[in-house]
Amino acid sequence: MTAKKYGIFSLPVIVAALGYFVDIYDLLLFTIVREPSLAGIGVPLSDSVQVIAASTKIINWQMVGLLIGGVLWGTIGDKKGRLSVLFGSIALYSVANFATGFVQTVDQYAWARFIAGIGLAGELGAGITLVSELLPKEKRGVGTSLVAGIGLFGAVFAYFVYKLTNDWRLCYMIGGGLGIGLLLLRISVTESGMFHSLKEQVGIQKGNFFMFFNNKKRFKKYLLAILIGLPTWYVIGILVNLSNRFAGALYGENKIESGRAIMFAYVGIAIGDILIGLVSQYFKSRKKALLSFYLLCMVCLVFFYSSFNNSDASMYFICGMLGFSTGFWAIFITMGAEQFGTNLRATAATTIPNMVRGALPLINLMFLNLFQQTWGWSLIQSGIITGLIIMFITLVAFYFTEETFHKDLDFVEKHT
Repeated sequence: MTAKKYGIFSLPVIVAALGYFVDIYDLLLFTIVREPSLAGIGVPLSDSVQVIAASTKIINWQMVGLLIGGVLWGTIGDKKGRLSVLFGSIALYSVANFATGFVQTVDQYAWARFIAGIGLAGELGAGITLVSELLPKEKRGVGTSLVAGIGLFGAVFAYFVYKLTNDWRLCYMIGGGLGIGLLLLRISVTESGMFHSLKEQVGIQKGNFFMFFNNKKRFKKYLLAILIGLPTWYVIGILVNLSNRFAGALYGENKIESGRAIMFAYVGIAIGDILIGLVSQYFKSRKKALLSFYLLCMVCLVFFYSSFNNSDASMYFICGMLGFSTGFWAIFITMGAEQFGTNLRATAATTIPNMVRGALPLINLMFLNLFQQTWGWSLIQSGIITGLIIMFITLVAFYFTEETFHKDLDFVEKHT
């Protein structure tokens, strides 16, 4: 029986894109409603120290949830199937989002986002894995870029939903409702043929997370696959998330809304993620496309900290450009999925992006706790040094990462 051929606008691609749309809506909603929601649970916005401490705690807990959920859903995806993750993860984060609408304290907020983070962790990796395995190799880069590009507009949608409702609690509940609606749409999606073939093979270990660590070559590939994605959450989690605070340090009085900065950044990221698939197709190389975006990101970082960033308009514009320059999320995850066999692919594609998200608490630890609170550096000094460290690590990892554009994905990983 001949396997069904899928195009880049087929149902699995569309459903994966809509799933990531809801995922990003929920994932970025806190950064959009950060200050009004903190005020709503009693955190005084006039106290910058309390605001940054509370927001850092909540987003850190969400990211730790993503880290744990990445391992959980990745394992399930390789053992039980990609569709099992797409159903289970969305059910969990839909319930968690409804619960977030009722929180009254910072601790409750953090716990609710922790549970949501576990649920959100499974969405993109399972979707990218499914699309990568269903599409022919000459189309999978464009297909996964469309999934990420369309999905990333979820952050823009979240911004306008908040602006329309002006009710952060209702925004979380709407996110839960969107998730339930998506569950119904997923019923008609089919499982990957490669996974079906894998189930028939005897003696193959599936979804064993520890296999990434029991082989030196495989561990190196896994570590590099994580490190090449670090700039994304440095930009979003620190620079854009705290854009109003950076604006105050760079040029003084401002009316920057972090939520609006997030919206501009994610418009840029979405466009970048769609474009990078085409750039990769043009060069017939994932690495050349990725390098071009790294170089643009470094240029944008220079502008962010420079005297050119001297007004609200320039801050919003630079946030948008920073977003565009980090629009390599799809390619970096696709590269992770392409490097590992069918029995570990969902685990890789799900854990790798969540390891990057989970690295944000470590980046925050360096940026906030070490550089500012312990060493007494300014916000700007801490941001610049943190950025230099992140980009150095990323470029070294990029150099040693293998090219995967032409790689055939129908293979399995041996246990040792």
